[in-house]
Amino acid sequence: MQRVLTTLKTVESSQVSISIYSTKQKEVVCSFNPDLIVPLASAAKVILGSCITKWVERGLFHWSDLIEDFQLDKEENSTVLFPHFQGRMSLSLGDLVEVMIACHDSKAADSVVKFCGGWEKVNRELRREYKHINVTSNPRDVENRGELGEVLQVLKTIFEGYQVHPQLWLPVMNGLVRPGDHLDGIPHHMLNHMSGGLENLVVDIGILGEFHQYPLLYVLGVNDIPNRYMNTFSDKRIVESMKLLYQEYTIQRKEQMI
Repeated sequence: MQRVLTTLKTVESSQVSISIYSTKQKEVVCSFNPDLIVPLASAAKVILGSCITKWVERGLFHWSDLIEDFQLDKEENSTVLFPHFQGRMSLSLGDLVEVMIACHDSKAADSVVKFCGGWEKVNRELRREYKHINVTSNPRDVENRGELGEVLQVLKTIFEGYQVHPQLWLPVMNGLVRPGDHLDGIPHHMLNHMSGGLENLVVDIGILGEFHQYPLLYVLGVNDIPNRYMNTFSDKRIVESMKLLYQEYTIQRKEQMI
C-alpha cells in the first residue's frame, strides 16, 4: 500500500487523506491523516443513504413508501441511467435513494429528506454515531463536511450490512454500482464508488474489487489543491493512486487463488 500513499502525497496540497480497509483481513491496512475534515460535495449522498437505511431497518420508513412530491435534477443524468423514471407521478423511497446516489442528484436528495423529516433530523441521527459529519441540501455548502476516518466507518457499515441483509441495503448499493465515471485500466465492475468534487477538492468513497472476493474499501480526500479546471496534475496523481490500489487488489486476489 506504500506505493499508493506515496503517489497520492505528490498532489499539490498538504491536506491529503486516505484510509483503506481490507475485508479479508478485517482491518485498516492503510491510514494516513484519517482525522482530516473536508467538504464532502456529492459524496455526502452515500452517508445520507446510510442514514435512511438505518431508519428503514428500525421500521420508521419502508423502501416501498411512495413519494409523490419529488423532483429530479435535469442537469444530472437520471434521464440516461433511469429513463423509465421520467414523467412518473410517484417514486418509491428506495428508488429515489438509488437515483440520488447514482446520479449525484441533489433534488432527489431534497425530496428524500423532506419525506423523512428534514435535514436537521438527518444530522441528529448522524451525530449519534459520527461526531464530525454534517450533511446539507447544497453539496457545495462549507457545512457539508466530514472527517474521512468516520466516512470509512460509514462505508464499512454499508458493505457489511449488505453482506448480511442485502435487501435492506440494496438501494444504497445499487446507487454505488451505477455511476459511469470509470477509470482506464480498472475493469468497470471492479470499481463501485461515489466521488465528490469542487474546484479545489476531490473526495472518493468506494469498493474496489469483486464483492465475493474480499474487495478493498477506501476513502480518499484531497483538499486545497490548485483549481482543477485549470490544473489537472492533482487529478492525474489521484487516478494513478487508484490504479496502484487496483494492482494491490489483483495481487491479493491471485494469492487467494493459490
